[in-house]
Order: sequence, then C-alpha cells, then structure tokens
Amino acid sequence: MRSSTPVMITVAVLAPLALCGLLVPFRADVVSTNAALLLVLVVVGVAATGNRLAGVGAALAGALWFDLLLTAPYGTLAIANRDDIETAVLLVLVGLAVTEIALWGRRQQSRSSRREGYLAGVTAVARTVASGESSLPELVERVGRQISDVLDLDACRFDPGPVDGAVRLFRDGAVTWSGHEVDVEREGLPTMDEISLPVEYGGASYGHYVLTSSTAVRRPDREQLAVAITLAEQVGAALSARRTETTP
Repeated sequence: MRSSTPVMITVAVLAPLALCGLLVPFRADVVSTNAALLLVLVVVGVAATGNRLAGVGAALAGALWFDLLLTAPYGTLAIANRDDIETAVLLVLVGLAVTEIALWGRRQQSRSSRREGYLAGVTAVARTVASGESSLPELVERVGRQISDVLDLDACRFDPGPVDGAVRLFRDGAVTWSGHEVDVEREGLPTMDEISLPVEYGGASYGHYVLTSSTAVRRPDREQLAVAITLAEQVGAALSARRTETTP
C-alpha cells in the first residue's frame, strides 16, 4: 500500500463534502443532476490517481454527501425522488469504473516501461559481447545481476559445471521440478530448491546460472523468463567466442 494512501483517502472523503457544502445554499435552485455532474468531476479527479481505495472512497463519499446535503429530505439517507436515487447510484458506478480504468492504464504503462528496461538490458549485454569491452568474469557477473533483477531473485551466481539441480529453467520458458512442469505464474518459482538456468550457445553447454528464490514466492511471467534466458544465451555466446579464440 502506498504511503500516500491515508492522505488520498482523506481527500477522497472531504473533497465531495466540500463541494456539497458549497452547493447547499443553492440546492433549491440547482438541478440535482447538475450537482451530481460536478461531483463526478471531483470523483473522477480522485479516481484518476489510480489509488483504488481513494477512488472507491470518493465514489461512496460523493453519493453519501449528495444524498445527505443535496436531495430531499435533507439531512437523512432517504431519497424521495426516484431520479435522485438513480443519480446517486450512477455516481458510485462512474467512480468505480474510472478507478479501475485508471489502474488498468497505470498497469499498462508500468508494463511498457518494464519492457523497455528489459530490451535496454539485453541490448547492452549484446553490445558488450560484440565489442569485447568487458572481461568475461565481469560480463558473467553483470548478467547475473540483471537476471536477478528481472526475476526479483534473492541471488544469482554462475556455475561453470554441469546442470545437476532438481529445478531447471528451459529455453522455452518452462520450469520443471524433478521432471514435472511448474505453473510459475500461478504457483511461483520453487523456493525449496535452487533453480538451474543453463548457459548454452550453438548446442554446447558452458555452465549454468544458479537462481535462488527462497525468501518469497516470485511469479515472473513468460516475458520475464524469456529475458532471463536471452541474457544467459548472451553469456553463452561470449564463452563460445572465447573458446573459439583459445582453440588451436
């Protein structure tokens, strides 16, 4: 939960109240639907922040203060006019809908930014491999950190030896535990065993990354797994090039 949530909830409750208070002296002359439209603007403004609690709070508070202060009989939760009842219900529904739309938009924006970050990371590693700017140990360690960041791991280290763990992450993104595929997006990465991510290139194996995710359940999607695999393949390409250089 965001640290600003208490502040946003306070604003969500008080902003509709303040508007309704300003309209009280004119409620006999202002059509209730027009007052509701003004409240919608306030509710939409709060809901657009993408804070679900604040958006829901603004929608409910708007309907509550609209009922208490702007519809007859005033000062009670009863509404005599059927149109005013429909207006209050629509006020709540609009607030809830805008909140969910705003949250969806923020998720899409976050996902887009994350994709750009992944692409930048893979591109940077590929450029390093092609240029030979970094030493192999430095490149291997750097990629390990990137894999750890992408999958939100506790640790990631390179092992030049053969894959011998019970849990493996394959090139197609499948994760298996003792031969059985794990639904990572639903069950999360295994926490009881380390996960082996083979480092391969051109059909040859050059070791593997050992992924540790023991302190929390991580549920990376296929895209995140594919990025981790691609990063490991870049290391495989670099190790393959080094082996070719040293082979007489």
